[in-house]
This record gives sequence, C-alpha cells and structure tokens, in this order.
Amino acid sequence: MAFGMGGGSPDEVKGDINVTPLVDVCLVLLIIFMVVTPMLQSGVDVLLPQGPHAEKKPGKEGDLIISIKQDGTVFVGQDWIPDRNLVQYLKAEHQKDPNRAVMLKADKRINYGKVRMVMKAANEADFVGISILTENQQAGAQIAQGKT
Repeated sequence: MAFGMGGGSPDEVKGDINVTPLVDVCLVLLIIFMVVTPMLQSGVDVLLPQGPHAEKKPGKEGDLIISIKQDGTVFVGQDWIPDRNLVQYLKAEHQKDPNRAVMLKADKRINYGKVRMVMKAANEADFVGISILTENQQAGAQIAQGKT
C-alpha cells in the first residue's frame, strides 16, 4: 500500500475548509460600513468647542440639527438657509413637529453674536429649548444641554 498525494476516490469527502466565500462576505460588509458610516453624521461638519462637563445625550433621527460654519453660514440639516429666511424656515419646521428637539452645532471659531442670533430665531419660531453640541475634552462629540 503506497501513500501518494491525492490518493483516494473522487467520491471522498474533502477535509479542507474553503475560506474564499467568507473573505468575500467580509469584504462586502467592510465596504458597506465604509459607505454608510459618513452618512450617520447629521448636519454640516463643524469644529465644535470643547467642554469639560459635556454630557452624552443620544440624538434621535427626527432631531432638527442647526449648524453654523466658521464663515457664518447657517445650515438646517444639509440645507443652507439665508439669515433673512431663518425664522420663517424654523417656524415651518416647528409646525411640522412641535415636539422636535433642536440641536445647535456652532463652529468654535465663530463670533458668539451669530450663535445668539440663531438661538433667538429658534426661540421666535416657538422652540422651547435648544441643545448645544460640544466636544468632550477626553472623547468625541458630546452634548451639553442648554435652554433658550
């Protein structure tokens, strides 16, 4: 009896594991996560101020995100809103859902007067409170709760 390579009948069960389908599935999942992850962030990307006592508060999908970029432009969600139309736009958003939470993302390099103007516009639109997003000094983006 000789022991040769590949000996045996063609009907024998092979003992090797084929990992190619597993690698294919893992690569597809990796690509999906790489595409979806940037979409999870709401609003426009701004450099948030740091706060030592920032509390983590989970945001909901229906929250109204107001972003103020360094150049002073105001975005509601992904839409640019001119300053003269901000109150009317926020009133329309309030009428859609009066219980909606409002979160303000202001660039830390901006003049506070612009932040105050946006908070006043949200107050005129009958939103009761506004959460101001800050970044925790030790971790990532966090939320500090504030009332207008």
